[in-house]
Amino acid sequence: MAAVKSMIYNERTLQLLDQLLIPSVVYVDIKTIQDGYDAIKTMKVRGAPAIAVAGALTLAVALNTKEFSSIQQLEYYICESLKTLVSARPTAVNIFRAADDINAFFLTIKQTDSDVTSLKEKIILFIEKMLEDDIKDNIAIGKNGAEHILKHSTEDKVSILTHCNAGALATAGYGTAVGVIRSLNENQKLNHAFCTETRPYNQGARLTAFELVEEGINATLITDSSVSITMNQKQVSAVVVGADRVALNGDTANKIGTYQIAITAKYHGIPFYIAAPFTTIDKNIACGNDIVIEERSVQEITHYKGERVTPDGIKCWNPAFDVTPASLITGGIITERGVFKPEELKDQF
Repeated sequence: MAAVKSMIYNERTLQLLDQLLIPSVVYVDIKTIQDGYDAIKTMKVRGAPAIAVAGALTLAVALNTKEFSSIQQLEYYICESLKTLVSARPTAVNIFRAADDINAFFLTIKQTDSDVTSLKEKIILFIEKMLEDDIKDNIAIGKNGAEHILKHSTEDKVSILTHCNAGALATAGYGTAVGVIRSLNENQKLNHAFCTETRPYNQGARLTAFELVEEGINATLITDSSVSITMNQKQVSAVVVGADRVALNGDTANKIGTYQIAITAKYHGIPFYIAAPFTTIDKNIACGNDIVIEERSVQEITHYKGERVTPDGIKCWNPAFDVTPASLITGGIITERGVFKPEELKDQF
C-alpha cells in the first residue's frame, strides 16, 4: 500500500489529504456536503476514482450526523447532496457513476424496508463498501497491467513513463497507472519510472514524484516538453496513464498533455496504455467528441504562487483535459477485469 493515503476514513469520520500542500502532509476534516464539494472543486482531492470515493464518503459522514423523520426526507437529502457533489467537476465520470449507484441502491432497498434509520444505515454501509472495492480494483489493475506489459516486452525489466498523477493520491489507496508501476516494482520487474511535471498544475512534479520518492522507486522527473527526447534516448518500454472518462469506442479523456504523449509514443513504437477502473468507462458516450472538457482558471497559466508571470492582456486557454483517440491507445485499456483493446470495450457491457 501507499506510504501516504489520499483519505482517512475511520469510525465514520473523513479526512482528505490536502494535495495542494504536498510535500507537506496536511489532512482536512470533511464534515458536511459543502466541505466535500469545496475539497473536490478546489482540487484538494483530485483524480477520478478519488473524487468518486471522497464524494460518496462525504455523503456517508453527513448522513451519519443527521436524523430524518421520513423516508421522503432522507431520499431528498441523498438526491440533493449527490447533485451538489457531482457538480464540483464535470469531466471525471466516476463520481456520476457512484451517485447513480447510490440512488439506484436506495430505490431498491426502500421497496422492502420502511424504517428510515435502517435505510440510512444501509446506505452508509453501501458507501463504505465502495472504499473497499476501489482499493481491491486498483490492486487488480496494477497486477493486470504489469503482467500484460511484461508479456509483450522482450525485456526482463521495463521502464514506464507516466503523466499527471494516477497513483494512490488519485484513488482510495493504491493507484491505477502508478499502481502498475508499483506492481512492477514490488515484483522486481521495474527498471525505471519517468514522470512528467504535468503543467500547468504540476500534478506530476508535486504528487507523482512525491509518491515515487516516498516509496523508494527508481524514478526521474522530466518536463512535459522532454517526453519525445526521453522516448528517443532512455529506452522507455511503455507509457501508462490514468483516465477521467473513457468513451465506449475507447477514446479517453485524461489530463491535458496526454494526447500529445500518445502521438509521440506511436511515432517511437512504444505501447501506450490507459489504466482505469471499469467505472471510468462511460457506456452512454459513443466517442470522445461527446466528453465535456473542464476549463479551469487562466490564473493557473498566468500566475505562479499568486504572482503574475505573463504580460497583461495576453489571451489564455486552459483546458484541464484532452481526449486521446482510441487509435493511439496501442497497448490497451487496463482494468480490474483485464486488459482490453479499445474496440473490445463495447462487448463488456
